[in-house]
Amino acid sequence: MTTTAPTNAPVADARALGLAHYAARGVLEHVLARHGSTFRQQVALRAALTADAPQAPDDLVAQVQGSLKADPADIRATLDELLAKQLLETDGAHLRPTDAGRELLATVGAETTPVSARIWGGIPAEDLAAAGRVLALVTERANAEIAALTA
Repeated sequence: MTTTAPTNAPVADARALGLAHYAARGVLEHVLARHGSTFRQQVALRAALTADAPQAPDDLVAQVQGSLKADPADIRATLDELLAKQLLETDGAHLRPTDAGRELLATVGAETTPVSARIWGGIPAEDLAAAGRVLALVTERANAEIAALTA
């Protein structure tokens, strides 16, 4: 017996994408708040942690801006917050995560892993692959539109 998707299945569109994003982000923000951190701080700290080498502040700002499409001044303020909390530190002309910054990301990751497993668990691999292709294409097209608007 072959099963098909219900005819009333929602169609992927900008609203559905936004609702899914904010629902998942809400889970992460709840965990981050328990640790006195914000979503933007987590994104900036993760960017610093996953870089191959310590990043110059301008490079880190550009990387976070590429992810969040946020104002560079706001990202710089976020970096200042991370420095004040001693989650990032200066290393000459570069920024790098401190042990406390690494520990925060590890703790948040450990707390969100089981939640993510419940959220993503049971979704067929072919559905995840299709969603991944669609989201990559939407991201590529939206980034092209942002580049055109800011050119």
